[in-house]
Formats: sequence, structure tokens, C-alpha cells
Amino acid sequence: MHNFIYHNPTKVYFGNGELSHLHEELSRFGHQVLLVYGGGSIKKNGLYDTIMKEIQLAGMAGYELSGIQANPEIEPVRQGISLCRHGDVDVILAVGGGSVLDTAKAIAGSVFYEEDPWQLIQSRAQIAHALPLITVPTMAATGSEMNSCAVITNPDTQEKYGWTTEALRPKVSFLCPENTYTVPAFQTACGSADILSHIMEVYFNQELGFPATDGFMEAMMRSVMADAPIAMKEGNNETARANLLWNASWAINDFIDAGHSVGWICHGIEHELSALYGITHGLGLAILTPAFLRYVLDRHTAPKIAQFAVNVMGINPKGKSDKKVAKKGIKALEKYFTKTLGLPGHLSDVGIDDSHFEEMAHKTILWKGKEDGLLHGFVNLAEEDLVEIYKLAL
Repeated sequence: MHNFIYHNPTKVYFGNGELSHLHEELSRFGHQVLLVYGGGSIKKNGLYDTIMKEIQLAGMAGYELSGIQANPEIEPVRQGISLCRHGDVDVILAVGGGSVLDTAKAIAGSVFYEEDPWQLIQSRAQIAHALPLITVPTMAATGSEMNSCAVITNPDTQEKYGWTTEALRPKVSFLCPENTYTVPAFQTACGSADILSHIMEVYFNQELGFPATDGFMEAMMRSVMADAPIAMKEGNNETARANLLWNASWAINDFIDAGHSVGWICHGIEHELSALYGITHGLGLAILTPAFLRYVLDRHTAPKIAQFAVNVMGINPKGKSDKKVAKKGIKALEKYFTKTLGLPGHLSDVGIDDSHFEEMAHKTILWKGKEDGLLHGFVNLAEEDLVEIYKLAL
């Protein structure tokens, strides 16, 4: 276990009805607010009206930046920065899914700096100042409401990069399950796959000796796998939605990865897919993760994958080798994604061929690779290994 410092200062209001405290938190930060949201669903389900009442109760005025799309792009970030600077904005309020929250983070982190925001993202700038951010997530997926990372796409360069710096962490987040009730089944499935991937990226690791953390991660994965299909069928099921929302936050708020060296391999190779093809992030992860596990399975990795197979997927290990148990676990995971969640299982199912595999692998290594030219993680992988994983997922 590596030495680490764990500190997560995000204040969380959890539960239905907790949004009634939003005005109290907003008023702490000033008088002008920038409201960032997506395509208008919050107006259809009444959440927008609730938000506006809270802004009024706080005695605040401000601006709106709407229309944020999935796989958020850099141009709305630039627009938001301009609004904040010209309007003397004191606080940003992000209401929506991970794309909205990440856009708001990138705006908050760029306002006080002269550089173009894409330059800050590309350089992984460790900034000291950002506008305070309050979030109201409307989907259980990215966990952006409690972490310090924003993922932004530049369509001009076909690049999708994560920017992680402590200043981006939200000050306050309101996690109300009722705000996720209207998320469609497909998006619920993709969001759940994203949550699972966040956990698995840490769980499948070279370090040993984390039994308590392993047990916590296994419990979270079992919870997500049980609650996702319920939420898909019963959108208003408060228990299922609440469990997914809380698991999403704890999957990537720096707790489970404390003391680990996390390579984020599947996320790295998926970001190239969604940057080039616009595929839904969680769907890409659901397709790539089984392929990744199959590719790295050997005598060194088999024990940990077998542990996952037994403790999460419910595989009976009696009379079987670790490698055989691991194979059954990977197959069960793939079946969960395709049969239980109903997601496509191959890249070819979503119209992706092998024409850009080498290019995507090369870009992944350029962004996430180490000085030795390898992507470090559960297994250290070279560019040609990433190409083979794409091929396995085809």
C-alpha cells in the first residue's frame, strides 16, 4: 500500500427533498450565479422551476448556459468562461449529468487564467484558484459531483482528455434520487456500466493487501449489478435510484483508490472511441472491459480476476483452477452487460470497424503512457497491446 493523503471536502446533501437547502448554500458565495444545464429535460420534469425558486430565495441573479451535450466539448466551456467574466459570476450551479458537471468544472477552473481552457486541460494544469461550484446530478454515472476531474472533448482535434486538479472539486452537491427518476433505461444501463468500470479500474490492480477496500468495492459492484435492472424497469424506485447515485459518488471520489496505483486503462482506450465516434462513454466501457480482462488474463492476473468472479459474479470455484474461474467470471460479466442491461456487446454492433485502431492506441499512449512508452496498470501494456484489445472487442 502506497502512502497517501485522503481529504474530500465536498459537502453532500443526500435524499429526496434536500434541494430545499440549495438557497442556503448558494447565498454563501455571493450574488451572481451561472446556471449550467443540458438539453432541457430539467424544464420538462419541473426541476428547472425548483432550481429557479431556490436561486430567488438566495437573493441571487445570474446567467444560464444550456444545451450541454454528452461527451462535452470545449466550445461551451469557452462560452461559460466569457459569461462568468463579463457577468462577475460568484458561483457556478451545474444541474445535469456528468457532461454538464464536467463542463461547469472546466469553466470554474479556467475563469481566472489567461490561457485557453484547452491549453489548461492539455497541460494538466494544477491550478490554485477556481470559481466555487455547486452540483445537482440528475444521473448516476460519472461521480463528478464528488471528485476533482473533468473530461472534455475537442472535436477539432478529435481528442478527449481528463483534467484532474483539486480546485475543480465541487463545494457542495445535492444528491436527490428523485432527480434521476426520468433517466431512460438505456442511459441508466450505460451509467451503471460507468460506475462499475470506475470500481474495476481500481479493483484490478497490481498492489495486494487491501482486503477491507476490496470488500467494499465488491459490495458496491454487487449493489450496482442488483439495482441497475430494477431502476431500468421501475424508474421511480427510490431505493434502487438512491443506491446507484451513492455508489456512483463513492466509486470515484478518491476513497477506494487511496494507496493504489491506478492506470485507468479501459477509460484511456474508451476515451479515444468516444472522441472519434461519439459513442456513449458507459457503453464503450461495457464493450471494452470484458475484452481487456480476457487479454490480460494469465497466471499472474488470474487470482484477482478469479476473486472477482467468485465474490461479485457468484462463480462456484470448487474443483476449478483460478484461470478457469476467471474465464467464467469474465463471461458472466459480459452476459450481465449484454443480457441483463441489454447493451451491445461488440464494437461492430455500434458501427465501429478496425480502421482507426492503431491511431486510437497511439493517442492513448501519448496521453496516458509513461516514459517507457507503456500504459501502466493491472498489466503494463504497449501500443500494440491496445490494438489487440480493440480487436478482441470488435
